[in-house]
Amino acid sequence: MTNQDDRAPRKKLGARHKARRRAVDLLFEAEARGVTDLPGLIAERTELAAGDESMPPVSGYTETLVTGVGVDRTQLDSVIGSHLQQWTLQRLPAVDRAILRVAVWELFNAADVPPAVAVDEAVELAKELSTDESPSYINGVLGRIATLAPQVRAAAAATSQRAASGPEPA
Repeated sequence: MTNQDDRAPRKKLGARHKARRRAVDLLFEAEARGVTDLPGLIAERTELAAGDESMPPVSGYTETLVTGVGVDRTQLDSVIGSHLQQWTLQRLPAVDRAILRVAVWELFNAADVPPAVAVDEAVELAKELSTDESPSYINGVLGRIATLAPQVRAAAAATSQRAASGPEPA
């Protein structure tokens, strides 16, 4: 006799989903071990994966996410903390902090990722990795933060465009 779940089609996980999950794993590990040198952690994991076929490689997108979160962590934590309801960032489960940091970094910096996709992916990761309450809580927090994403992305684009065009004439 087969279980109902055995017959349900399984969703194939895309490369970006796997990269996000690996980024969450690395950020969780870094926090648990007190590692602040995220590029060093990525290099260590890349070297381990090269020598051990049972370890998944660190994708370029995983590296982008982990590095981006590392560079912007203070700003990300400030934004996340100001959008939490009835919780502080430090009271959240560590995996939820990692998921939120990756998602908010994508919301603000990944122009090729629609905000709805960043939120949906974070909710999926919470379903896979965290408590039963986490997916809906993360969805609510990111829903509030996602409203800021267009302005943050526009400001970043304007800043980089000004920087690319050189100094303004006096």
